Order: sequence, then structure tokens, then C-alpha cells
Amino acid sequence: MAKSIVNTVPYPFQFNEAMVTKGGKKGQTQDVSITLTNAHGDPSKILAHACSYDGLSSRLVEEAGFPLIFLAGYAVASAYGLPDTGYIALQEVCDKIQETVRQVEVPVMADGDTGYGSPMNVKRTVEAFAEAGAAGIMIEDQTWPKRCGHTKGKSVVSRGEAYARIQAAVDARDEGKDIFILARTDALVHGWDEAMTRAKEFKRIGVDAVFVEALPDRESMKKCVEELAMPTFANSKSTF
Repeated sequence: MAKSIVNTVPYPFQFNEAMVTKGGKKGQTQDVSITLTNAHGDPSKILAHACSYDGLSSRLVEEAGFPLIFLAGYAVASAYGLPDTGYIALQEVCDKIQETVRQVEVPVMADGDTGYGSPMNVKRTVEAFAEAGAAGIMIEDQTWPKRCGHTKGKSVVSRGEAYARIQAAVDARDEGKDIFILARTDALVHGWDEAMTRAKEFKRIGVDAVFVEALPDRESMKKCVEELAMPTFANSKSTF
């Protein structure tokens, strides 16, 4: 008698539904906000996260024990074999977000760069990221085409345009999109005072956290956190 080739053994692993953020449903965005707030209130705590660029790299980050994944613009660009100079479009990033949230259970934040256009485009970008499943988005004040924050020759838009971008992002969140807003300024190229002026206005507008790009050392990071008095992101470099 021929042996049956039908596989009656169930899969040896579980398919768990990923916890994602979808159009106004409370979920992982709250987790990010609460965790960051707790970390801000305790100097001994820090929410460490690693950058990724697709589903596989994000799964590896999760398995390494990181509580948060950040889809970085430079990393996503590199996955396409491109430099971080504005080549990647909104839909390409949304595709990466969807690819990632299907593979991991920890919250996913994604790099929204400059928002891909005017403040109206920024609002659309925030909405699209939230619908794709991102728990958070970062919007910055560089001119377009933007570039990696640690390269020479970068420039920022006027204060007014920067504030309009961030206001649009906050409006999208407040109108029902469950997403964490991280506002980034690259204005340190114009001095400490300019960077702090912008960061403090971002705080007043109502962002969830602020990121002053390219702080040179731990002392400047500490000073930044003290002046802003809110959850603050920072780069980690081996030279610190």
C-alpha cells in the first residue's frame, strides 16, 4: 500500500497576530509613550533601540531583545542600494512598515524624513504611516532633498516652515491617528540656541518627543534633556 503524502502534522510554530496601530485604535503607541515618559522621569533608564530596514533585520533586532524597532531612512535607502539623499518615496517606506509589522510584535517607529513635501504632505505621511502599522514617526526640519544628519552640507528650512510641518504632524495625530510624533531638528549646524529654540517650539506644539540631531557628546545630551524637560531621543556613536 502506498504511503500517504498528506502532512497531517500541524506547524511546529505559532502564528501570532502582530499588535499594530491602525487608524485610531489604542495600542502600541501608548506603550511607546508610557515607556518614554517613565524613562524620562528616571535618569537611570533609557529606551535603547536599533535601526533596521526590512522584515528580516527587524526580526533580528527584536530577537536581540530590543523593545522598539526604528526603520531608519538611511537604512531603508541602503536596502535599495541608494544613499540617504532623498531617493526613497512615501509608498516605499509604507511598504517596509507593512513588511516589518507582519514580522515583529514590538512597536515600530519609522523615519518620515521631511514629510515628502508641504505641511499637507506631512499630514498625509503621518496618516499613511499610521495606517501601515507604525507606532511612531519622525519628522525633521531639513530642506529637500534631505541627507544623512551626520554629513556635511545639510541645511534646514525656516523656523516658520519647520513649525508648520510639526503642527501638521500633530494635527494628524490629534484628529484620530494613533501614532507617536517624534520631531527632529538639524539646526545645530546654526548653533545651540537655534536648535533649542526650535526644539522648545516643537514641544509647545505638542509632540511626544524631540530629537536634536548630531549632539557631539554626553555632556551636550545631558544639557539638551535638562533644557527641554521632555522625552528626548539621541544618537549613539562609538566615539562617546
